[in-house]
Amino acid sequence: MRAAHLHELGTPDVIRYGELDDPVPGPTDVLVEVVATTVNPVDAFVRSGLFRTPLPMPFVVGRDLAGTVVAAGPGAAGFAPGDAVWCNSLGHAGRQGAAAQFAVVPIERSYPLPPGVAPETAVTVAHPAATAYLALFTHGRLRAGETVAVAGGAGNVGAALIVLAAEAGARVVATASAADAEYCRSLGAHEVLDYREAGLGTRRPDLYVDTSGRNDLETVLDRLAFRGRAVILSGATSRPVLPAAALYMDDRTVTGFVISHATTAELAKAAAAVNRLLAAGRLRPRATVELPLSATAEAHRMLERGDLRGRRVVLRPGVR
Repeated sequence: MRAAHLHELGTPDVIRYGELDDPVPGPTDVLVEVVATTVNPVDAFVRSGLFRTPLPMPFVVGRDLAGTVVAAGPGAAGFAPGDAVWCNSLGHAGRQGAAAQFAVVPIERSYPLPPGVAPETAVTVAHPAATAYLALFTHGRLRAGETVAVAGGAGNVGAALIVLAAEAGARVVATASAADAEYCRSLGAHEVLDYREAGLGTRRPDLYVDTSGRNDLETVLDRLAFRGRAVILSGATSRPVLPAAALYMDDRTVTGFVISHATTAELAKAAAAVNRLLAAGRLRPRATVELPLSATAEAHRMLERGDLRGRRVVLRPGVR
């Protein structure tokens, strides 16, 4: 099969495109013909070595795919050839990635693609939406009626945070540029603040999620409600100041996580929510850029240069 792979960690230049042996599924795996895959910041972290995780070499990059089952192991109950599926947790912890014509996916990481949902739609929203679900509910403990502040509401994860929080009955306050305010409102934000001017102002959210990576805890913790929570999910190089009094005198908490450490049970709960909103048409990419799989290295360069600006890459193995 053809695949985007590497033999060592490094810059996007280490990514090669060429032939590898077809993968062989185990008894509880499915073999998937990949229709579409994508590139996320975490893919660049794994490729560069910023996020350390066991990798078999040569290593196929990428964690997300949408495709069709071509073979199922004898213990892969519930899956059969021809089934449309998606996955968002390949390419780390010893698992080969998704940027190939074929990929082996364990059944506990395989999710049915809802009828009528295009593979490129699912593959571009699966990772940010599942990340948003974990931030809001697994780690943020969001409840209906609470207020959640989303910093960076117009980004990929930020947009999914708005949709999921609003759907759960929370009041959503998003920060974004003035040009993105209407987009955030269309997703379900009740209020949009210009991040360059107001910050959170006098708002006292129950939950604060910062997708920008700035992690200004010194300011944010003072403005959280009693027993408010802040969730950190980006900003690997940030070194925020932690105001202890604001933290412990009002029972506030700060929690960090990466989706790569999520259990299969947590991922399955996130996938159920993602599928429900995909089927309802509530989750979709703002814009996409389609490239052949052979352009995977360039897609990594585009990501790291900041060229995408909210657009999602769709890599197609079937396009030369």
